[in-house]
Amino acid sequence: MVFSSLKFIFIFMPVFFLIYALVPGNQLKNAVLFLGSIIFYSRGVLDAPVYILLFLQTIVINYALGRMIEDTEKHKKLLLIIGIVYNSFWLLFFKYSGFFSANINALLHTKIPERSILLPIGISFYTFQTLSYLADVYRKETKAATNLIHYGAYISMFPQLIAGPIVTYTTVAEELQSRKHSLHQIDQGLRIFTAGLGYKILIANQIGGLWSDIGTIGYKSISTPLAWMGIFAYSFQIYFDFYGYSLMAIGMGLLMGFHLPQNFDQPYLSVTMTEFWRRWHMTLGSWFKSYIYIPLGGNRQGTLKTIRNMLIVWLFTGFWHGASWNFILWGFVLFLILLSEKFLTGKYLNQHRVVGHYYMLALIPLSWTIFAITDIHLLGVYFQKLLPFLPHEEFRVISGDYVKSWDVYWKYFLAAVIFCTPLPGKLAQKLKSKPMITAVWYGGIFIACVYCMYQGMNDPFLYFRF
Repeated sequence: MVFSSLKFIFIFMPVFFLIYALVPGNQLKNAVLFLGSIIFYSRGVLDAPVYILLFLQTIVINYALGRMIEDTEKHKKLLLIIGIVYNSFWLLFFKYSGFFSANINALLHTKIPERSILLPIGISFYTFQTLSYLADVYRKETKAATNLIHYGAYISMFPQLIAGPIVTYTTVAEELQSRKHSLHQIDQGLRIFTAGLGYKILIANQIGGLWSDIGTIGYKSISTPLAWMGIFAYSFQIYFDFYGYSLMAIGMGLLMGFHLPQNFDQPYLSVTMTEFWRRWHMTLGSWFKSYIYIPLGGNRQGTLKTIRNMLIVWLFTGFWHGASWNFILWGFVLFLILLSEKFLTGKYLNQHRVVGHYYMLALIPLSWTIFAITDIHLLGVYFQKLLPFLPHEEFRVISGDYVKSWDVYWKYFLAAVIFCTPLPGKLAQKLKSKPMITAVWYGGIFIACVYCMYQGMNDPFLYFRF
């Protein structure tokens, strides 16, 4: 079950929030949240119901480990290591075992079974949350949860369970105990949820159609202009898809009295890749900084170790996104870009922002190309299309293919460009004093989204597969 579906919006949400509103006190509301989240999660793993038991087991074990780490000094480091190994094992097993088996077989000519294992939904996200929880308890940056229901509600909270934002326990610990509910929060939550739904349905899904069309045509048969149009379309699709999901999560969090962290800050306005990754998927970047980069020493131990730590973080970042060599390559390329900005080009680009914008206009779609195409051979083919001065084979190309695609998709490109800027946010602020116009605007977005969903014009969230 996804947020951008009729079943979720017209069945799950009304039933859940009605029950949630009727039960008194945060203790019972947390129980409703926990139960509702487990039901929500179970709908996504119907093909492998054992994953529900694994999820519940993970919650109980990490709750117990947190209590034990807080209650002992003698063995707390050992308990933390046990927690890291336990949680990492399941992530490695489900997400990476096939990748490791295939590469070991190719390298050593062995015959290790290469099983294709169904990935439990959201495992990358809730694993990071459990690891951050244990680390924070170990470092005494937060108190261990003393109520299993409260802890279970934190880990399983359905708005952010599947694709983030990654929420640390310290962010919501106080609100789990005591949070306020108001009509203003409900109003804000519904607006934010509707805006996110609009980004997903009306922009991401529509402009993503061009990237799907190109995949159907085949990379060898497209022209260079269409190749650039396609990867710009993917760049907008992945942004509005993930940003839309994050906004819907934040909106539903407000409906329940939680203030979930922002995950995006207009990243496509950045002038360096360093700035871009401070604005994109901010909770993931914060997680890697807090739990890998700084524990390794950050930038406090000299230039060589800073470079080493950056390399480790970006290889981890790439591999976290998927068990494929293109993600590792993507992480390594980002490391090289950020390294060059740190020591060579960053100061100049920040001082000459126009140059920086043109620099990022090329770099953003090129980096997303490596991310989007998992087959290394096809990735090479696509780069030959993007950069025709590279050595390449000649293939038959449909003349004027980009003209036909532009006639269909130009309006979605225009909408995507506008909504990447601060303009919509400034307009929304001005309209706050005009509730009737605001109601018509958000009502129109909602009706348009429902129509598209009814017509089947909907796709799963891209980040579900990570």
